[in-house]
Amino acid sequence: MRFSLPRCVGTAVAMACIGVSVATQSLHNTFSTYSFQPQRTFTTKSPESTILSDLLLDIRGGAQRKRGGRTASLYNTSKTSNKTATGKKKVGGAKEEKKSAVSDTLTKYKSILPLTRIYITMVGIVTLLGLILGDELSQGLLALDPIRVMYGLELWRPFTAACFLGPPSIGWLMNAYYLFEYGSSLERAFGTAQHLLFLLLQIGFLSVFSAFFAQPFFAQSVITSMLHVLSRSMPNQKVKWLIFTVPYWTLPYGLMASDVLQAGNAAAALPHVLGILSGHLFFFHKNIWPKLGGEDWLVPPDFLVRRLDADARNKSKNSISAALKSRKKGK
Repeated sequence: MRFSLPRCVGTAVAMACIGVSVATQSLHNTFSTYSFQPQRTFTTKSPESTILSDLLLDIRGGAQRKRGGRTASLYNTSKTSNKTATGKKKVGGAKEEKKSAVSDTLTKYKSILPLTRIYITMVGIVTLLGLILGDELSQGLLALDPIRVMYGLELWRPFTAACFLGPPSIGWLMNAYYLFEYGSSLERAFGTAQHLLFLLLQIGFLSVFSAFFAQPFFAQSVITSMLHVLSRSMPNQKVKWLIFTVPYWTLPYGLMASDVLQAGNAAAALPHVLGILSGHLFFFHKNIWPKLGGEDWLVPPDFLVRRLDADARNKSKNSISAALKSRKKGK
């Protein structure tokens, strides 16, 4: 049995017209029944009327009906999710994750104690300058040179010599971590003002010692001096070093021994020896000499304490308020 094309087209058009008329009649009955009701009533439409109304909207080219039901969440665009309906990441999702990672890093960086944060930043800047300038230019511009410091007034050299840890490497990362760990511990224990005085004294002592022993950089000596002061403050505390449990006071010597073994040269112990010597000078005059009857002259000025140490200001306010309260009670 053969079907001609005009007959098929005519049949399709007739069925579409019948569907349109049925849908129109259904909508007319619905509007005539519910349009003049004085109160709002909610009725449940039959599946046939829903299908016919969708068919009419498709034929007329109107707006599509909003999808509902259990699958409505797949088409909901109000949620700000980083994933699509299929579970893949959106185009802008990676940028948002990068922004959150950067903000977390900045938050952690700002949470570091102020003086330790400045020191670590200077270490990063000096290391970047060393990479840009190269070995020869960095030695000529950043290294400690007593002649240029005294006669050429190149006063930045002691500070750059105290911040240069060499080119980026595993050793550089370990030294930067030690600088952060020991510097944060000292600043938390002493306060920012006392820690600033400690660093300035260490840079002064180590500049003299390094100039005498022809050491161009002494950042490793600063780290060892920090560790020595911490270890002398609680010498008998047990700490982990490699796989051993040792007293805290032996830790600077253990790090010195490990550097000598890695370098295969006894000259690698010199920065540690200078750091222990300069750190012990500070510890002796700060902790031992006053107990022997001497005067503690390693005290930061009051204006520096008020400027840098918020805790000291709070303590002074609390002491003043407590004194006023006790005076009132005495009256």
